[in-house]
Amino acid sequence: MNLSFSPEQEQLRDSLRRYLAAHFPFEARRAASSAEGRSPALWQGLAGALGLLGVGVPEAFGGAGGGSVEQMIAAEELGRALSLEPFAETMVMAVPALLADGGAAATALLGLICGGSATIACALFEPATRWSPARIEARASRTEGGWRLNGAKNAVAAFPSADMLLLAARTSGAPGEADGLSLFLVDPMAPGLESHAFPTIDGRRAADLILRDVAVGEGALVGPPGGAAPLIEAMIDRAIAAGAAEAVGIMRRLLADTLSYARVRRQFGQALADMQVIQHRLADMSVELELASAASLLATLKLAAPAAERARAASTARIVVSKAMRFIGQNAVQLHGGMGMVDELPIAHGFKRLTMIDAEFGTTDHHIRRREAIAA
Repeated sequence: MNLSFSPEQEQLRDSLRRYLAAHFPFEARRAASSAEGRSPALWQGLAGALGLLGVGVPEAFGGAGGGSVEQMIAAEELGRALSLEPFAETMVMAVPALLADGGAAATALLGLICGGSATIACALFEPATRWSPARIEARASRTEGGWRLNGAKNAVAAFPSADMLLLAARTSGAPGEADGLSLFLVDPMAPGLESHAFPTIDGRRAADLILRDVAVGEGALVGPPGGAAPLIEAMIDRAIAAGAAEAVGIMRRLLADTLSYARVRRQFGQALADMQVIQHRLADMSVELELASAASLLATLKLAAPAAERARAASTARIVVSKAMRFIGQNAVQLHGGMGMVDELPIAHGFKRLTMIDAEFGTTDHHIRRREAIAA
């Protein structure tokens, strides 16, 4: 297993870091979070200036090639910049599912994504699913020339500004069964689709959805009817890996900012960084960060492995990264004192985003049980 990055991958990291520093300073982040929860101008720039939205998409579909490692690098740098963009939802979760289908609608949508003209929100979970796709209750019924969708989805990230919705519904079977799940592309403005949008604590936007006889065409189906469970499980594991990478980027920034603050903040006649207890705390934060980085990389490298191996690596990464997020986030806030929670500093924004990542796709206890079940 190769744990080093190629020169091309390092170039991607450096180019993206420089671009984000120039075009998405912290004040731009604050403005975007108080407006619509993202920056469409940045999304367009990522596509046009860098070609980043083609990473992970084969050239035959208008992309730039590359794969999961390149997407991990991008997610980490976007996290470091405290980006609000739906990179994970669009590029990491939805694009591989569209590539697996290969239909006309998916191919057309991939071209729009690579050009920066489309974002995708993924509606998988419901109030009763508890992070288990098998418990999905939303239904898709056959009609002449298409399908009719009914059900509800909760906390769909990035939906209010999304151009397309990738939604999981049951075409057969009963809740609790893996068989019978399907994926559909749904227009956010489709009649019968009711949304209740709300801001999240990290400055982004999400929505609860209600579907009442939402009609979609035959071409809206992504993948085999009733056989999308493996696609959905892969989407979740990829999202966990991307969240881990984003968290590593955020934690790198929090640690760097905390170290800089400790060097200039004086207490009892000396800099905080000169106090041995603070040095030990910063060293512990650094150790947690490196453990999280290693777990994130392993999860990314295992995304192409068999399903059980991939899932075990993803759950392990979530467990390790969750511990690091709490430790580094809480200590970054504490070492800044009261300033750690003011909106004018990146520390508070990063801490809130880490809190949201920790709540997505399952708690630590859920992933401990999941890993144990796989081992059994």
